[in-house]
Amino acid sequence: MEQLQLSKREIGELIFEGVFTIALIYLIYLGIQIIIKQLLEAPLLGLGPSYSIRQQWSITPRNLQLYNIIFTWLSVIGGTAITAWRLIRRYRQMQLTHILDELHYIAEGHIDYQIPFQVRGDMGKVVTSINALVQNTVKAMSEERKIEQSKDELITNVSHDIRTPLTSIIGYLGLVRDGQFENEEEVKRYIDIADKKAKQMKHLVDDLFEYTTTRSIATHLQKRNIVLTKFLEQVCAEFEWEAEKKGVTITLDSENSNLVIDLDPDRMVRVFSNLITNALKYGEHATYIKVSDYVDNEKKEVFITVENNGEKIPKEAIDHLFNRFYRVEASRSVETGGSGLGLAISENIVMLHGGRIEVTSDDDKTRFIVILPLESKDQSETEEAVRQI
Repeated sequence: MEQLQLSKREIGELIFEGVFTIALIYLIYLGIQIIIKQLLEAPLLGLGPSYSIRQQWSITPRNLQLYNIIFTWLSVIGGTAITAWRLIRRYRQMQLTHILDELHYIAEGHIDYQIPFQVRGDMGKVVTSINALVQNTVKAMSEERKIEQSKDELITNVSHDIRTPLTSIIGYLGLVRDGQFENEEEVKRYIDIADKKAKQMKHLVDDLFEYTTTRSIATHLQKRNIVLTKFLEQVCAEFEWEAEKKGVTITLDSENSNLVIDLDPDRMVRVFSNLITNALKYGEHATYIKVSDYVDNEKKEVFITVENNGEKIPKEAIDHLFNRFYRVEASRSVETGGSGLGLAISENIVMLHGGRIEVTSDDDKTRFIVILPLESKDQSETEEAVRQI
């Protein structure tokens, strides 16, 4: 950012101000000299007209010359200081005028405009504060637009995901109501389909509720000390039967069997359940799912990895995996995908614990890494993390 450049007119005004001040001080200097000279030569009352103050005080011409030199130098120093003060004051008035002009321009509706120059001193702090205010305002407005867009997307996605099963429910119940069936078996099939669609809707509503709950900074975790290895063993055990049906082996590789970590087990179960479920559902041709943990004592963090050797996640999808309602597959069919909220919920829960979640995927394996602090973070740090979700 460049320093403020004065116009030719303003530079002329400063020069005139300096010359005028110097001339005025010089006139005052001459006037004081004349007055002092007349006072020194003035006759003292009662001592005769030829007896002056200079004679009474025994001031010789040499002393008078010395006093005159001292007075002249004091006048030069004082005059320089006064001139400099007046020029600085005038220059600051010009700075203020420029800043006010820029503020008027911003007030006219150019809210993303920043003052393009910098000045020194207190005025510089004012300029910096104004530019910071503009930046924060633009950022807030941008975030507000994103929030509005996000709300529109939320309504669209929820409407789509609810309308499809709801249409099926209404249709099949309508067939039963109107007697458009051939036998009791067909009625049962219609009811079973309607029941399945209703459960899909309930699952979506439950996910929506959990997503909004985990986004709130008012959410309170029920943390307690958990032996990490035993916790992960229980999670893996819940999926052994389903994995066996798909020919997938689930293994746990724990580096520290005695590691105790402070977390909310009920919410953290959802995280690893989502990751393992996704590995089973979308990890095409996978033969194993490995859950492992590693402790970084230097950073005081534990890395928990859910890894599978299934189909690679496309590179363009990696950056969007944790967006709500995002699915790698383009269709929004419940047969090939869930609500699209599982990973978003997982990320929210991990961030509520003061951690983060990462993903890597290549031709060999796909790895979801949950990184949690070994020591609980302050509530203020957790709230700040949730705000950034």
